[in-house]
Amino acid sequence: MFRTALRNVLAHKARLLMTVLAVMLGVAFVSGTLVFTNSLSEALQKQSAKGFDHVDVAITAQWVEGENDEVGEYYELTREVVDDSAAVPGAAYAIGTVQGFTAIADKDGKLLGNGFQSQGGNYWGPKDPRYPLVSGRAPKGEGEILIDSETAKRAGYEVGDTVRMSVDGPVLEPEITGVFTTDDGNVAAGGSLTLFDTASAQKLFGKAGIFDEIAVKAKDGVSDTALQAQLEKALPSDAVVTTTGTQLADDQAESIASSMSGLKQGMLVFAGISLFVGTFIIANTFTMLVAQRTKELALMRAVGASRRQVTRSVLIEAFVVGTVAAIAGLVAGIGIGVGLRSLMGTLDAPMPDGPLVISPGTVASAFAVGILVTMLAAWLPGRRAAKIPPVAAMSALHAQATTKSLVLRNTLGALVSAAGVALVLAATTMVPKDAKVPMGFGAALLIIGVFILTPLLSRPLIAAAAPALRVFGVSGKLARQNSVRNPRRTAATASALMIGLTLITGMTVMAGSLQKSIDKMAASAIEADYMVSMVNGHPLSPDVEKKLKQADGVTATSPMRNTFALVDGEHQYITGVNGATIGELTEFPVVQGAFEVGGTGIVVDEDAAKSRGWKAGSKVTLTHEDDKKQQFTITGVYQANELVRGILIDTATLDRHESADAEPTDMMVMVKTADGTSDAAKDSLEKALGTNPAIKVQDKQDLSNEIAKMFTLILNMVYGLLAMAVIVAILGVVNTLAMSVFERSQEIGMLRAIGLDRTGIKRMVRLESLVISLFGAVLGLGLGVFFGWAAGELLGASMATYELVLPWARMGIFLLLAAVVGVLAALWPARRAARLNVLRAIKAE
Repeated sequence: MFRTALRNVLAHKARLLMTVLAVMLGVAFVSGTLVFTNSLSEALQKQSAKGFDHVDVAITAQWVEGENDEVGEYYELTREVVDDSAAVPGAAYAIGTVQGFTAIADKDGKLLGNGFQSQGGNYWGPKDPRYPLVSGRAPKGEGEILIDSETAKRAGYEVGDTVRMSVDGPVLEPEITGVFTTDDGNVAAGGSLTLFDTASAQKLFGKAGIFDEIAVKAKDGVSDTALQAQLEKALPSDAVVTTTGTQLADDQAESIASSMSGLKQGMLVFAGISLFVGTFIIANTFTMLVAQRTKELALMRAVGASRRQVTRSVLIEAFVVGTVAAIAGLVAGIGIGVGLRSLMGTLDAPMPDGPLVISPGTVASAFAVGILVTMLAAWLPGRRAAKIPPVAAMSALHAQATTKSLVLRNTLGALVSAAGVALVLAATTMVPKDAKVPMGFGAALLIIGVFILTPLLSRPLIAAAAPALRVFGVSGKLARQNSVRNPRRTAATASALMIGLTLITGMTVMAGSLQKSIDKMAASAIEADYMVSMVNGHPLSPDVEKKLKQADGVTATSPMRNTFALVDGEHQYITGVNGATIGELTEFPVVQGAFEVGGTGIVVDEDAAKSRGWKAGSKVTLTHEDDKKQQFTITGVYQANELVRGILIDTATLDRHESADAEPTDMMVMVKTADGTSDAAKDSLEKALGTNPAIKVQDKQDLSNEIAKMFTLILNMVYGLLAMAVIVAILGVVNTLAMSVFERSQEIGMLRAIGLDRTGIKRMVRLESLVISLFGAVLGLGLGVFFGWAAGELLGASMATYELVLPWARMGIFLLLAAVVGVLAALWPARRAARLNVLRAIKAE
């Protein structure tokens, strides 16, 4: 039986080729993901470890509780603490580090790098071992800086150039006195690092005389643990925390591995989808092979082969196919890993230098996935092969599925589909955090149920295409009949394409609906012409609103200031606004009372009012930052959205209770101009702020475009990852048609003999492929819209402006692409069918 199985594999090389390709693509996706993420993780960990080469022990401050009911505070790491650390016997030197946000502009005035990755720090003394200079000298004073070599290369800066930059405040124009190299991960990820001398960094980052951390290097022969023990004796243990460089490196490595696991899992999910789609092809292929070998298998049973031996022979064939596919997939996966590394470089996200990591786990995973998926998919056809009775050797075809088996299948499919729909609908009524599991399980059940029902659905849906197929005469009629001749085969082929289009359509519906909802939110609630904020999401300097008020054409401004207070004894964030102008800048629907903010009058959103039992006229006691209590009256209750919500209070009231050393935390400033939005108005506002690269001025369209850009990026990534599943589905269509042509050789020969020409044969096969592809596409679009609607219902519970948007244009494109897939997939099978020798085909069995 083993020799027989091997001979069958060799005899059906061409027919098994597409199955090998399908499995190979799935394995390549899995192994490529593991190679890429393992290589990236190791490279990042090695680079991170380099960053700790000059740190044997790191010292950070901790919270010190106050005495006699006094408020506690963080212990200050001063220059004295640095000197004390450097003075311990085992220390070679100690460096005080200062960190903060620094935005640096390119030569066109645009921000360099991502706002969250644009960092600043201090250069320690005349020579800092952390940052080797490539050229130039150390900076002196606020008018001089160093920049990293990657930023200098991207922007074309050299020593002696003057740059525009900002550090949470006014625009600076320092001179570049040097360029340095660094192993900083933010720089490797496309960010920038700017260094000042220590005194300037402390002043600009608002940390005069204070350090964020102290890095201590041990003398030769002194271990990091010994140095740590010495430092703990020399410094107040209740005020500082000491951590060895080894521990820091280990923690960082663990953090990187954790972050990589999310990326790895996400990519493996899509690889799993591709493999799942591949199982349809494998099952289809082996089912057709078994059907074509009915006589052979029956004769084997007649001469003494047991059912177990027949099943085993099919599984041996699957094992051989899976092994070949796994080897090819592993090789292709290594190529994918190399390609992804190169792709990151072209996308301005250079990958740190490091070896390509092909771990034993990756190799084992490739073989396990390739072989197991293939054998599991071939198991059911193998069981069917074992059930072929010896008497079937006397007939050309094995018996078709009985009415009882079809009724059982349709009943099971209906029950599973109904359970899936019920779970999804029930999930839409739940709290979003509780709905994820039931909705995901319901979606899986519905897809399985529809797959089981697909043979039943194929007849009416394909029959609906009959009027269009009549246009093609005999070829069209034959194509329709061939499509429904074997509903199970048609179902398996169409289902592969259905799964990919279900996911693509669902994501498209959600993205389009969210974008529309955000546009609607901004248009309905915000009357301001512009929103001004920091590029990194940090608070704005209070000077920003003052400068905007003085800008030409500005008629109203209001900050959105986050502050902390006790509300009726409970800790809560509240939002400070300009009570005199907030009515001009926003337009929220008022549920009760009036939208009036000022003095002791505040407004609250509807959710807060319901949860606390408040209404217009209710009294609320707030305890401010200076610990003074004040009673307020709720003047109105409004409907909030994601942009503005909670308690709104006048900033004039908050200003009287701010701590002396506290900076106002304006997260955004809303601006209204006399002439509305225009390029001139935007330029005027940017100039009033000194064309600051750290600050962005956005109108509602800019805000919408920024969010749309994020959605588009995510959607394109999903499209790219799902493309693998669609390619596998295309291979399934090609494989099914090719084997179907072989199976119907005699029939095709008879059609040629009675007058159907080669063009008619080609057209018949192409139309059959087109009908099957469109059938899968229609099912995928329908399921995708349903899942998109269901997910939207969950989002709508927390987003008042959510509105379902059906992307008709994109769905039309998806349908058109499915048709193109059908035509392209049929090119080779149609050509092969047309070139069959008529006499040989008629004699074929």
